[in-house]
Parts: sequence; C-alpha cells; structure tokens
Amino acid sequence: MQVMGNKRETNDIFHWIAPELALLENALCEALASPVPLIAEIGMHLVKSGGKRLRPSLYLLAAKSGESFEQEKAMPLAAAIELIHMASLVHDDVIDCAQTRRGAATANAKWGNQIAVLTGDHMFARAFSLVSNKGYSEAVGEGLSSLVQGLCAGEILQDSTLYEAGLDTAEYERRIAMKTADFLATCCELGAMVGGASPETCEKLKAYGKAIGMAFQITDDLLDVTGEEKRIGKPAGNDIRQGVVTLPVIRALDTSPDREELREIVTNRAMTDEGVHRAVEIVRASDGVEAARKRAGEYLEEARSALPETLSEEARTAFLEAAAYIGNRDF
Repeated sequence: MQVMGNKRETNDIFHWIAPELALLENALCEALASPVPLIAEIGMHLVKSGGKRLRPSLYLLAAKSGESFEQEKAMPLAAAIELIHMASLVHDDVIDCAQTRRGAATANAKWGNQIAVLTGDHMFARAFSLVSNKGYSEAVGEGLSSLVQGLCAGEILQDSTLYEAGLDTAEYERRIAMKTADFLATCCELGAMVGGASPETCEKLKAYGKAIGMAFQITDDLLDVTGEEKRIGKPAGNDIRQGVVTLPVIRALDTSPDREELREIVTNRAMTDEGVHRAVEIVRASDGVEAARKRAGEYLEEARSALPETLSEEARTAFLEAAAYIGNRDF
C-alpha cells in the first residue's frame, strides 16, 4: 500500500536515508491495515495526517552509520518506533481534548475519546508485534519497553503539575527529558546497535539523541508562544490553555514586570481566550523567548559535540543537518 503525494520535510534533511524513509511509509500503512474497516480507516487517517518522522529517521540514520547495516532487519523496528510515537500522540490528544494536530482533525475529534484511546492501545500492540521474533537482541525489547514507560511517566509528571506557577527550570527539563529527549536518545542508541556500531559509538549517538531531544522540545514549546496557528497546526498558546508551564513561561514568571498578572492567568483552570492571548503577549514581551532559544542552542551545540569522530561524512552531515533543522524550524 503506497502513500502518494505526502512528502516529508525530513526527506530533505535525511536524503542519505531517503530509500528507507520511503519504505517506512509503506511499512506504516501495512502495519495499520486491518480486517476491521474502522481500524484501517483511522490508521490511514493518522498516517496521511503527516508528521516529521524524526524519531525513525534518527534511528535509521544511526543504523545506517553502523558497520553491518541491513535494511530488511532495520525496517520493522523503524516502523515500531513511529507507531509508538503516533500512539502516544493519539493518547495526548485525548488528554488535552485537542481538536487538531498538524492542521488535521485528531482521532478523538473524528471518532470520539473511547475509540481514540483504543486506537492508541492497538498501535502500541502492533508496534511490539512488529519486532517480536525478528531476531533483535534482548536489549532492543528492553529499550522499547523503557521508552514507553518513560513516555507515560513524563506525561504523569506533567499532568500532576498543571496550572502550577512554581515549576523551576530543573524540573521542567526533567519532565521534557522523560517525554521527548529520552525517546530520541533511545532511537539513536537502538539504531546504532542494530547497525552493528561499537559500544562507544552507541553511547555517543545516544548522547547526541538526548541533547537534540531536549532542544527539540524546548523549540516546540517556544513555537507555542511564537508560532502562527496556520504554521504550527494548532492554536497558539495551547500549552498555556492546557495548564502546561513551559520554559519561556517559567522565565517570564521570573523576570516580566507583568509576572503577577501572568501568574494569575496560568494558574486559572477556567482561563478565557482573552486570558490566553494576554499570557502569550506577556511572554513574548519578556526575555523568556530569548532565554529559551539560548538554552535550545546550548543543547544543539552539546549534540554536535557528542557525534563520534568515526562517522562517515554522509552520516555526520545528516546528523548536523538534523540539528540545524531543529534550531531553525518554525512549525
């Protein structure tokens, strides 16, 4: 089953693994095919809704950087990684009562919360079935299991601190490490392992993934207060509305002359559209955006420094382009 006319922006960044990314789209369609028509319909809707495919791209790049890369062996795990990510987004949208993602209707908006939750569960199950009995090492299974546990723990941690203005930078970074950075770190580590890289290379690529993941989430949080709805595919200030206090907001709560007004807004569980708009204005007028951009830049430099010296020129270029993309993206 082919996905046509659905160009991914990561194809431009990861041109070295373009053949594998094309195969990934087909693998995702096959994985979500079902004799139950509704399951198949929802699966195709989610695949066609787009996505950066950043996680399987980093995995495939790390795998292809190894000494014994085998496309056939690597692909099931690539699809499993993306299915886990997609499933987590489906569940997140239910929790957040989100109506759109990437400009398209969410599964819960189209089919209701109950079907959306079960769809996410189905995708998690399919992900693990893809890698069972495929000859992967025990470490791969443990890595995927830890990945899902970390995602859940990060979400629980975030939800336990909604509408709280006392979150500090250290706690924020702990939360985004669990929700995002550890996922990307695992992708890079598992890819290197499957590709036959040395233990030292696996560790260095894992460190790269962790750092680039921290930068990715900080940038994502920045876009919530600086981006335009048409570009980011969801309403600006959505995190604030949902009670999620991010790094630019944390900084604004410390330094803005309007910090007390901002504190009042972000702790109000019944905040209005006007309140969200005002909160975004306050954050934009503060040095919160600049401080968050600086922190993301520090993590990107950390990622670049972590790259193994043994990488081929093609692989190094792709990893560096991924870091540049994260630093410059506006959607």
